[in-house]
Amino acid sequence: MDSLKTSGAIEQAPAGERHGLTGQRGKRPGWMLASLLGGMFLGNVDIAVVNVAIPSIREDLHASGGELELIVSGYTLAYAMLLITGARLGEIRGRRWTYLVGLVVFTLSSFACGLAPNSPALVGSRVVQGIGAALMVSQVLTIIQVHFDGAARRRALGAYTGVLGVSSVIGQALGGVLVSADIMGTGWRPIFLINVPIGVALIAASYAFLPDNETLRHKKLDGSGVVLLSLGLFLLVTPLVLGPHAGWPLWSWLCLAASLPVFALFARVERGIARRAGDPLMNVALLARKHVALALVSQAATRAGYFALLFVLALYLQQGLGRSAVYSGLIPIAWVATFALVGPVLGRAGARARMLAAPVGGLLMAFSFAAVAAGAQSTGWLIILLGIGGIGYGAAFSGTLAHLTESVEARHASDVSGLFNTTLQVGGTLGVAVFGTVYLNLVARGGVPADAFSTTNAALAVMSVAAAVLVLFAEKATPNRPRVAGR
Repeated sequence: MDSLKTSGAIEQAPAGERHGLTGQRGKRPGWMLASLLGGMFLGNVDIAVVNVAIPSIREDLHASGGELELIVSGYTLAYAMLLITGARLGEIRGRRWTYLVGLVVFTLSSFACGLAPNSPALVGSRVVQGIGAALMVSQVLTIIQVHFDGAARRRALGAYTGVLGVSSVIGQALGGVLVSADIMGTGWRPIFLINVPIGVALIAASYAFLPDNETLRHKKLDGSGVVLLSLGLFLLVTPLVLGPHAGWPLWSWLCLAASLPVFALFARVERGIARRAGDPLMNVALLARKHVALALVSQAATRAGYFALLFVLALYLQQGLGRSAVYSGLIPIAWVATFALVGPVLGRAGARARMLAAPVGGLLMAFSFAAVAAGAQSTGWLIILLGIGGIGYGAAFSGTLAHLTESVEARHASDVSGLFNTTLQVGGTLGVAVFGTVYLNLVARGGVPADAFSTTNAALAVMSVAAAVLVLFAEKATPNRPRVAGR
């Protein structure tokens, strides 16, 4: 089917979710998708936009090193911790309602960030901003999976991938442009204030075009699950974000170790709630499906490779080769630009191409990393190889996303959305922490930066091959893979 879900969605969705699928808003899929992707765009831009503004913030607010860390990471922590909870909340309270609340919170907190009089106020506003981003971004993939089908869903997922890539480019570039412009002497503040008029426009569009709330009001939010999952993610993500800069102190290792039993307890509690026919926060039984677990691990690995590359490349170009910040900021655009192109193209491809996209994409990433490791590090070669790597990551990302949305029932859409988005955040953070530490340790021990860069890229190549193998196994392990258009 090449349009919004109608009867197909109603058959697959739980009874409580049937309302509104064929309502007036559901007849405008283009505007609905634009409203959704606009919120996701804002949420992802604000992950990166603040990085280039840190020197200006430090000078203006006299922020300490710890405060600067929290200004950057407070948003990421809140964002990562609440994606799964946000997806479930959307199912219970209504996805349109939750998305709008998240967008309002994000817009108001962006205004507060832009007017923050001191560092603590900016840290607090950034945390609230991350909460708003999690609430709205966690609804995007779920609404696409529930309200689109067939070729329309593939095109929507292609646009999803494209916007994700474009937002990364704009986030890097926009921060530098706005800070350099110093509009009316406001310095760094416009990087947050620009969200306000965009957010207001998106609130109006989302209110008008998103489908009516489909709720499961007989369900309740699993409070114990929220607490345990949030605690586990906090213990996992905090040391990954702050540990490398602090030199991996004892507390960071203790937090990582403590996260394991917390996650185990969370899984046990959720299984118990499900056995009692309750309403668990997350359907952990999905992770017992081999094709889901393998696909998520593969996506975490490719995401880790991407974020690790951006981090290590910037260090190598600026500290190792003495290149300017502008140069090191422009070089990765080749990767991000080609990544943004793959999703829309793959969305129009046949079923076999979609099935092979993820493993082939992992191998293309491995080729790119391996060639850099072998010494192809001139400006021309870096642009070419990063472009190839971006194609590979775009294929791996889009192929894995298509695999998950096509192989998991629509009634689990919120679980898929929460798991996938959380995997992206944790995977990226893990990549920076692990491979950034590898590179910095090699240089600190007296190694030549070029050799350290080559060694790190060789490790990334090995990991990319492993990711390709994992997602290939995930494809083969898919039970009763549904027929789709083009197969």
